[in-house]
Parts: sequence; structure tokens; C-alpha cells
Amino acid sequence: MKIAVVGASGMIGSRITHELAGRGHEVTAVTRSGSEVADASTSIAGDLADAEFVRSLATGHDVVVSATGPSRTGADHQIWLDAMSTAEQNLGSTRFFVVGGAGSLLVDGTRLVDLPDFPQAYRAEATTAAKVLDSLRAAPESLDWAYLSPAPEIAPGERTGAYKVSDDTPAGEHISAEDFAVAVSDEIEQPKHRRARFTVAN
Repeated sequence: MKIAVVGASGMIGSRITHELAGRGHEVTAVTRSGSEVADASTSIAGDLADAEFVRSLATGHDVVVSATGPSRTGADHQIWLDAMSTAEQNLGSTRFFVVGGAGSLLVDGTRLVDLPDFPQAYRAEATTAAKVLDSLRAAPESLDWAYLSPAPEIAPGERTGAYKVSDDTPAGEHISAEDFAVAVSDEIEQPKHRRARFTVAN
């Protein structure tokens, strides 16, 4: 398959690129700088905020993965929300795989981000990521999307190839970034979550 990974130089995006390439897929790594990304077939510069660029990705790829997120340096989160909206509106029938956040997962009907013990430092980012999920759920039926929330804790670690899956409630407390990339790749190869969110944990 031909797969574009936007945000391919990040902690999660680089591991998704590595996993997909290791499975023999043709991976286009998309970053703002266009710098070369290890394991990618091609590395290019691009931004989901550019409608023409999104349309070109859709034309040349079977799946577009967004491993991006809102600013962590104080910039307006609306910039990222607008970019994700532009992607939704210009991908056509090309599958859109979104690396999401854990804050929108539910415990007894309440989002993690709304619980009093949710870390304040991550609350704004989690709230913004949840807005993208809401937008995807409201998108036209023609948009083929999946949104994968990690476990509440995700960090570099071991690739075991094993993980637990749940829909809207946490499947566990932690997942390695490597096994998260395995889950992304498995879903891309054998879709089980069409127009749906799911979550994974070790």
C-alpha cells in the first residue's frame, strides 16, 4: 500500500513510519521541513492546512495518517483544528487515520479529561484532540476515518506485537509507542474500525 504519514518525524509518527516500512509498504513521510525521515520511501514537506496539498496526498495514497497535534509551545490550538478540518474536507474517499488523544476516553460515562485528577498540564491539549474526534463523528458518510486513542500513558519502549483493544473506555494504563505503531499498522492493513474510535493498551 501507499501510505502518507504526516508528522513522521515525531515520537509516534517515526515509529509508525518504521513499522509500516518494515511491512513492505511504500511510506511517504510528511514533515513541515521536508527533512529525510528514516525508513520512509520518500520524505516531503507539507501541511494539512494546505487544501491543495491534502488533495495531492489523497490522489497518490491509499491512506493518510495524521500523527500531528496541537501546539505545545503556546500557539493557538485553533490552527491545528483548522488544519484537521481542511484534511477532512479534501481527502475525498482516501482513508484518514488519526492518531488521537486519550483524554476523550470514557470512564463511567465521563471523559478522562473531565475528571478532577486529570493532569492540568495536558488538559488543553486533550480537550483540543477531543474536538477533532467530535468533528470526525460529524463528518459526511463519504469520509472513511479511524481515530486511535492511546492508553493514558504512552512512551518509547518495547515492541511486543501484542496489545489489548477497546472502543471508548481505556483498555489499560500504558502502551509503548512501538506497540501503538503495530496497532496502527494492523488497522491499516485489516480495517476493523470504520468511522470509529478505538483504543489500545499493553
